[in-house]
Amino acid sequence: MNKQNGFTLIELMIAVVILGILAAIAVPSYLQYVERTQCEDGKALLSSAAQQMENCRAANQGRYDSNCRLDSSSTIFTVAASGVTATAFTLTASTTSAARISGNLTVNAANTRGGSLAGQCNW
Repeated sequence: MNKQNGFTLIELMIAVVILGILAAIAVPSYLQYVERTQCEDGKALLSSAAQQMENCRAANQGRYDSNCRLDSSSTIFTVAASGVTATAFTLTASTTSAARISGNLTVNAANTRGGSLAGQCNW
């Protein structure tokens, strides 16, 4: 008698169903992880930029300066300063097209946090 080797169609279909179920569970979890890490990236960039503004203030006799250099940007967020006066500033981290999330995070000299992503990112 000839013995045939290989998989039957039903065995192959069961394997495909199992892989589909695993993918249905894993993909949404992975996407949530990506969004969470992008939020953390934005928060870290804003904290770093605020620290740079405070360092600039310390070097400038207690005054903020619009010429302070911000070295805080990534492929997901760009950080910009606005409303810079001698006593105040507002920093905004806006998402780029590479981000899975869309919006911005803000912080000012009084450490008031906000932005359209504030709730989603626990900011």
